[in-house]
Amino acid sequence: MEFLSTGFITKFCGCTVLLLFLLSCSTFTSTEAYDALDPTGNITIKWDVISWTPDGYVAVVTMYNFQQYRHIQAPGWTLGWSWAKKEVIWSMMGGQTTEQGDCSKFKGNIPHCCKKDPTVVDLLPGTPYNQQIANCCKGGVINSWAQDPANSASSFQISVGQAGTTNKTVRLPRNFTLRAPGPGYTCGPAKIVKPTKYFSADKRRITQAMMTWNVTCTYSQFLAQKTPTCCVSLSSFYNETIVSCPTCACGCQNSTADPTSCVDPKSPLLASAVNSPGKSSNSPLVQCTSHMCPIRVHWHVKLNYKEYWRVKITITNFNYRMNYTQWNLVVQHPNFDNLTQLFSFNYKSLTPYDGFNDTAMLWGIKFYNDLLSQAGPLGNVQSELLFRKDTSTFTFEKGWAFPRRIYFNGDNCVMPPPDSYPWLPNASSRPVISLLCAVITILASIVFLWANA
Repeated sequence: MEFLSTGFITKFCGCTVLLLFLLSCSTFTSTEAYDALDPTGNITIKWDVISWTPDGYVAVVTMYNFQQYRHIQAPGWTLGWSWAKKEVIWSMMGGQTTEQGDCSKFKGNIPHCCKKDPTVVDLLPGTPYNQQIANCCKGGVINSWAQDPANSASSFQISVGQAGTTNKTVRLPRNFTLRAPGPGYTCGPAKIVKPTKYFSADKRRITQAMMTWNVTCTYSQFLAQKTPTCCVSLSSFYNETIVSCPTCACGCQNSTADPTSCVDPKSPLLASAVNSPGKSSNSPLVQCTSHMCPIRVHWHVKLNYKEYWRVKITITNFNYRMNYTQWNLVVQHPNFDNLTQLFSFNYKSLTPYDGFNDTAMLWGIKFYNDLLSQAGPLGNVQSELLFRKDTSTFTFEKGWAFPRRIYFNGDNCVMPPPDSYPWLPNASSRPVISLLCAVITILASIVFLWANA
């Protein structure tokens, strides 16, 4: 007997009940690479050949982060590619390859790297000036375009040998890869574009590169990590219910799979687990919770005035191995068009749709709360937002006061199911839907027992 089939539920409850059941009892996670809030965001790698050498060329490679809110944090980017011919890297400034490779066939001047597929990393702050170029030496950290445009690029200079010495003999590198610092970015092929032009210091003369090609890399959260990295919880002044993050939103506690995947904050083994050998800062060690997310964002509808209403946002870090520098939050809510005042956060309006301002980017104030410390007493930041009411749209009913979606550091956070949102005392939609879920569950259990009797 097909007692739990879709057909059974449809026949038993009707299509309308089934639709309500699916909407109210399920949580869906998007796997799309396309970001609707930043549809043109990408990292563009520009390769400018600035001079020719006896056996190749000198080029400046610059990575521009054109993503509005997604940045590359420590330990920084790693860029790789494959040479089209038998090129070698004679020298570099502002960056270095992680391996030299086999240079045994060279007898005098030894190249910096002889690998067919070199991997380049940025140099660290404090590098001697004679090894630096502009926009280098930041440990691979690149800030987002909207948050810090002055630091949204990273560059290095490279001298390539055994390559062509003219525009017609140079072959473009292939198979570009970008890790930032983990997976997530997919890079397209290099494409020749118009040569980059440079202005002299007095702005009276223009020079240009000998040759320029671009590589475009786009981000996918689905490729970056197997599970989400943040979740959202909700509460309000008009209801005592606190809606927690969905259970197992970012994974479930499983001591047999990985005993150090989470830790009790009261455990005497906390310090040893955090500093355990062989574990890098990129390997999360989160506080044991029902949701198991490194980051939780809490949205609390705090106060209601005659012409205004107030929201409190709290970001909590449950990761014992990560300090989030230059963190940011992207929130989508229809009342951001009437944001009146913001406390202790920076604010920038994002308008992914022309003429419709419902998306805001929030981040910390420099040297005050731009660092979200690791899990512990100081592992949270918070702010309050004051909105002016628009009488034509404002309401506390049907979850309107809660955000439509929230991103932390560019990753989509898991929202609670809509039927669990705090409801007004005189509202009945949420209990009815929840009761319907319960009734269907009980009926399915009864049929299951009957079928197996």
